[in-house]
Amino acid sequence: MASDLNQIARLLDATLDPVKHKKAEDELKREEKKPQFSLQLLKIVATENLQPKTRLSGALCFKNFIRLNYVDEDGNYKIPIEEVNTIKQELIGLMIACPSTIQVQLGEAISIIADSDFWARWDSLVGDLANRLTPDNYKINNGVLEVAHSIFVRWRPLFRSDDLYTEINHVLNAFAVPFLGLLNFTDQAIQAHANDKEALKGYFTTLSLIVKVFYDLSCQDMPPQFESSLEHISTLLHKYLTYQNPLLATDDDSEAGIIETVKADICEVLQLYVTKFDDDFGRYTQVFINSAWTLLSEIGPETKYDNLVSKALQFLTAIAGSTNHSAAFDNEDVLGQVVEKVVLPNVALRESDIELFEDEPIEYIRRDLEGSDTDSRRRAATDFLRQLQGKFETLVTSVAGRYINHYLEQGKTDWKQKDTAISLFLSVAAKGSVTAAHGVKTVNSLVNVVDFFQQHVANDLLGDAVHPISKVDAIKYLYTFRSQLTKEQWQAAFQPLIQNMGSDNYVVYTYAAICVERLLFLADDSGNRIFGRADIEPFAKDLLDHLFKLVEKENSPAKMQENEFLMRCIMRVLIVMNTGIGSFVDMVLNHLVGITNIIKTNPSNPRFYYYHFEAIGAVVSYGSSDGTSKLEESLWEPFNLIIKEEVNEFVPYVLQIFAKLLELNPSGALPNHYQALVPPLMQPTLWETRGNIPALTRLLVAIIPRAASTIVAENQVQSILGIFQNLLRVKKTELHAFDLLESVVISIDKTALDSYFKDILSLLFTKLQSNPSESFKLRFVRFYHLVSARTEAGLGADYFASQTESIQEKLFVQIYLTIILPTSDIIVRPIDRKLAVVSFAKTMGDSAAFAHRYQKGWGYTGQTMLQMLVNVPKVTSGVGDDVVNEADVDDIGFGLGFTALNTCKKSARDDFPEIQDIKVWVRQFLLDANNRHNGAIASYMDRLTPEAQSAMMAYLG
Repeated sequence: MASDLNQIARLLDATLDPVKHKKAEDELKREEKKPQFSLQLLKIVATENLQPKTRLSGALCFKNFIRLNYVDEDGNYKIPIEEVNTIKQELIGLMIACPSTIQVQLGEAISIIADSDFWARWDSLVGDLANRLTPDNYKINNGVLEVAHSIFVRWRPLFRSDDLYTEINHVLNAFAVPFLGLLNFTDQAIQAHANDKEALKGYFTTLSLIVKVFYDLSCQDMPPQFESSLEHISTLLHKYLTYQNPLLATDDDSEAGIIETVKADICEVLQLYVTKFDDDFGRYTQVFINSAWTLLSEIGPETKYDNLVSKALQFLTAIAGSTNHSAAFDNEDVLGQVVEKVVLPNVALRESDIELFEDEPIEYIRRDLEGSDTDSRRRAATDFLRQLQGKFETLVTSVAGRYINHYLEQGKTDWKQKDTAISLFLSVAAKGSVTAAHGVKTVNSLVNVVDFFQQHVANDLLGDAVHPISKVDAIKYLYTFRSQLTKEQWQAAFQPLIQNMGSDNYVVYTYAAICVERLLFLADDSGNRIFGRADIEPFAKDLLDHLFKLVEKENSPAKMQENEFLMRCIMRVLIVMNTGIGSFVDMVLNHLVGITNIIKTNPSNPRFYYYHFEAIGAVVSYGSSDGTSKLEESLWEPFNLIIKEEVNEFVPYVLQIFAKLLELNPSGALPNHYQALVPPLMQPTLWETRGNIPALTRLLVAIIPRAASTIVAENQVQSILGIFQNLLRVKKTELHAFDLLESVVISIDKTALDSYFKDILSLLFTKLQSNPSESFKLRFVRFYHLVSARTEAGLGADYFASQTESIQEKLFVQIYLTIILPTSDIIVRPIDRKLAVVSFAKTMGDSAAFAHRYQKGWGYTGQTMLQMLVNVPKVTSGVGDDVVNEADVDDIGFGLGFTALNTCKKSARDDFPEIQDIKVWVRQFLLDANNRHNGAIASYMDRLTPEAQSAMMAYLG
C-alpha cells in the first residue's frame, strides 16, 4: 500500500510540535517503509498551497530519507529503480522552482545522490543543468547554480585521483563554456539593471554563485577553458571587487549585504589562484593587491564587513607567503603602514565585540578561541602578520614592537589599548599555528614571552579592580603559551587560575576552565603529564563541585548544555584524578545523573554531551574499585529510560558504558538489569541505526559470556548468529561481526554450536571469495586460530578442517595454504601473534588430521610457527592500559555516526593470559605432546626443511 500524501503532510506538521513530535516521527518511520514514500515527499514540497513550514519539513525529511535509504554501503539502490529514475527526473526542476530555504535542503539531497551516482550513473545531469541556464532569468539560473555548487563543492577537500579528474573533465566538457557565457550575461545584466534594486540583488546573487562554482571548478586544477580566458575573467573579478552601488548597501550594521558576499567570494578565489596558479595568475595580482589594500584601509568596523575583511586578509596572507610577491613587504615603511592601517584596526576591540562579550558570552568565547572554526577579523589580521613575520622576522618584530610599546603605555590608563598591545604581541611572539593540544610550540626568539607576562600581564590575572576582558586576556595569554612555561612557573600561576573560576563573569570563569583543562592535558615529549593527580588532589573535589554548580546554574536543557568547556574541564579532572575519585565518586555521579536527566529531553550540543558521557565513563572506569553494583544501580534507571525513550543521540554512549560495566566484572551470572536488555538487543530496531552498531556489538559481546546458558536454553543462539550474518554482509560492519562470532565461540558450548558451524564457515568463505579487505582476512585468520587453539573446548584444527571439508572436499587445504599460513606471519598485534603460535603448536602436537592426512601441512605449520617465534610476541601490561588520550575536540566528527568514549576503551582480549613466555610454553607443550603420543611428534621432524629441523630442536630436543 502506497504512502498517503495528506497523512504524511499531517505528520510533518506534527513533527514541528514539541508535544506531538515523538509520536509523529515514529509514525513517519512506518510510512517510510511504504512504496513511493520519497515521491510523496517531493509532491508535498512541490504543492504551493501547503504552508511553507510543511513544504520545508517535507524537504528536510526527503533529504534525511535519501541519506539513509538511497543506497547501501556497496552502492546498490535500496529503493526501486523506477523510484530512483523519477527522483532524478523531477528533483532538479523542483529545486529550481522552490524558495531558497527549501533549495538548501533539496541541494543537500542532490549532493547525497551525486555522491553515489555522479557521474557514471547520472551522466545526463550536467547537460541538463547547462541546458537550463538562461541569459536573463536570474531565478532559474540561481537554482541551477545552487544545484551545481552542491555537487561540485564536494571536490574541494578531495585528494587528486584519476577518477576525480575524469569526473571534473566530464563536467567541464559540458558546463564550462555555457558557465563562462553566463558570467558575461550576468555582467551585462548588472550594468543594464544598475538602477533596479530588486533585479540587481537577484543578479548579484547569481554572481555570488558563479564565483563559488568558479572556485569549485578550479579547486583541483585550473580548467583550460578558464586559462584561455584568464585575462577577461580577472578583469571582471577586479571590477566587482571594487564595485559600488548605494542600492545594494544594507542599513543593518550586523548583516552583510550581497555586495559584501560577492567581494568575499572573489577574495577566496584570489587566494586559491595565488596559492595554486601563481605562474599563470601572477601577472594580474598587483591590481588585486592594491584594491584589497584600499578596501581594508577604508572599510568600517561594522560586523557586516567581518567576513569580507577576513577573506581579504587571507588573500593578502597568501600574497605574503608567495615567493614572487612577498618582497613588496620587505620595507620598514610598508610594514609600518601594514600594522597601522590593516592589522591594528582589525585586532583592536570594537563596541560590537564588547557587546558580544556581555550579551552572548559563549559566542564570544567560541569566536575568540584559537583554532575556532569561525573566521574573525582578529584572527585573519594575526595570521597575516605571522605570515609576514615568518618571512621578515627581525623587521616585523621591530616595527610591531614600537606599536606594542606605544599601546602598553596608553594601556596604563585605558584597558582597551592594553588589549590591543597584548593582541599585537601574541601575533608576533607565536611562530606557526596555535595548536589545540599544546598552544604555541615555537616562539619568536627576539621576544621573551615569560618576561612580557610577568611585567605586563600577571597583575591582571590577580587584580580585583580589573576589567573582565583584561582578565580574559591574561588567562588567554597563559593558554596560548602554556607549552613555554616550566612546571615551577605553572605552579605559581595555577592557583590564580583556579581562583578565576570563582569569578561572577561567564567569560572569565569559562576561560579559566578552558586553561585549566588544557594544562591538565599537557604532556612532555615523553608523554608524561606536566600536572598529574598529586598536583590537583588536595582541591579536586571542591573544584569539581564548583564546576558542576556552574553547569547547573541554568535548569533548561539547552542552557545547561550550552557551555561544553565546563564539562570538558570536569572530564579532564576526573581523568587526571583516576582512581583518586573514589572518596567522592557519589557526589560526582549524582551531579552527572542529574544533568543526564535534564539534557536528555533535548540534546542540543553534541560536544557537551560527548564530554558529559566521557566524564561518566571516567567514573565507571576509575570509581569502581569496590565493584560495579553500586554504579549499575545509579546508572540503570536513567540509562534504561534513554534507550526506551529512543534518545538516539545518547544511545551509543549509554551502550558503551553498559558494556564497560560488564567488562569490569566479567564473571558471574548476568544481573537482572542486563537480562532485561537481552530481548531488545535481539530485535532489529536498535541495529537499524548505524551509529549504534559498534556499541551494540560490544554490549552483546560483553553479555554473552555471562548469559551463555540462558542464551542456549532460550534458543537465542540463532538470533545472535542472525545479527552476525547481517553485520558480515556490510563491509563497514564486518569486523564487528567477528567480534560477535568470537564471543559466541568462546562462550557457547560446542554442542550448541555444532548445527550452525558449517553455515558460519560458508558465510565466511563466500566473503573470502569476493576480493576481501586485508583487515577481513586478518580477522578471519584470527578466528581460525581461536577455534584451532580451543582444543579443550572440543574445537581445534581438526574440527575446523572437518567442518570445512563438509562444505567442499579439499577446500580446507586451499584456505590453509593460501590464506591462513601466509596471513599469520603478517599479524601485528602481540596478543594475536601469541594466539596464532598457540594454535600452530596445538596443531603440531595434537592434530590427527595434520599427523596423517595433511602431512605436508604439518611441515608448513612448523615452519610458519618458527618464523613467528623469531620475533617473539610480547604481550605487555598495556592490554589493560588506562591512559586516556582522547581525541581533541576538533578531531571528532560529532553527529556523524558513532563516537567512541575513550574513558571506556575496551581492553584487548588475551585468550591465553596464563602463557607469559611463549617460547617456554611451546617447548613444554611439544615435549608433553611427544610424550603423550609415544614419540610420534619427534618422528614428524623429517617433514621440515633441514633448516627448520635444526631450529625445532630447541623445542623438541
